[in-house]
Amino acid sequence: MRALSNRHVQMIAIGGTIGTGLFLGSGSTISKTGPSVMLVYLTLGLFFFFMMRAIGEMFYSDPSQHTFVSFISRYLGPTVGHFSGWTYWIGLVFVCMAELTATATYVKFWFPNFPSWVVELIFLGVLASVNLIAARLFGEAEFWFAMIKIIAIVAMIVTGVFMMFSHSVTPLGHATITNVFHNYTLFPHGVFNFVSAFPMVFFAFQGIEFVSITIGEAKSPHTVIKKAVNETLIRILLFYIGALIVIMGIIPWTSLTADSSPFVQVFKLAGFPAAAAAINFVVLTSAASSLNSCIFSAGRHFYQLATEVPENSWMHKTFAKISKNGVPAANYFLSSDGFGYTLDEFNHCDYVSLHDCNRGFQ
Repeated sequence: MRALSNRHVQMIAIGGTIGTGLFLGSGSTISKTGPSVMLVYLTLGLFFFFMMRAIGEMFYSDPSQHTFVSFISRYLGPTVGHFSGWTYWIGLVFVCMAELTATATYVKFWFPNFPSWVVELIFLGVLASVNLIAARLFGEAEFWFAMIKIIAIVAMIVTGVFMMFSHSVTPLGHATITNVFHNYTLFPHGVFNFVSAFPMVFFAFQGIEFVSITIGEAKSPHTVIKKAVNETLIRILLFYIGALIVIMGIIPWTSLTADSSPFVQVFKLAGFPAAAAAINFVVLTSAASSLNSCIFSAGRHFYQLATEVPENSWMHKTFAKISKNGVPAANYFLSSDGFGYTLDEFNHCDYVSLHDCNRGFQ
């Protein structure tokens, strides 16, 4: 049952890519490389554009496939396909656990004494139910999750542009575009720190492949594929580059550290004392969005794996089925059980270690 429209697919791609890597982790990458971080984003953005073009062309030729793993099995053989599918599914389980633990950590900002496991079960139950009901409900949830993140980014960019054009005075000096390239060098902290920014930015783009998984649910897959591949990455780069320019224009890049969110710092300098609570809400929805996408993706990938085994096998009979709602329900239950099984492995994380872990996954 194809229920996702172009706006759903576009927002799923944007929401899956823009996460805590921008809201929390951008301070770390800027502190390592200075303004050169924009070169890193552009370089990897070009790489991901070619990757998305390749995935898009394969799905355009056969939009009936459920995940990109099916093309790996088709062109490289079932052994490579099964290995890719299983490792990707297991990776999704662990990523989901990091995001699920993150939701409890962010909720503690307001309710420090509330049990973490209760928060985690509530988020897991609600989002798993969203995925079990219908693909369209998942798409609507992701649309509004992504909208919250986009509103936060646009608000920060508009605020920053106003401050720079009005040359607002802050405790760190004047807000001006010239701050971005003040004392600029390509490797301000050495070549090693510049190179180490690449994996951090690479993981910031992780999640853009989720758009390929939604093609099987899209109403007009051929039209959606073209728009998703050609427009989504450009919008993501505009959000990233625009946010980075504003951050470095207001806060001299030499003053940025990995200890706090640049978004919080910008809003505080603009005179919004509630910035920390607002950004905490945004990263909470960001973690919930990533968890929602992970549940959707894990269920679809396990369904793909089940369709590729012999029809008389127990796995095929159990998991290669679609429910009356048009979703692979058994696969969602299995994936959610996997999240619950590994839950205790993540519960020992404190805010700092979770921040680093979550930033890496994003």
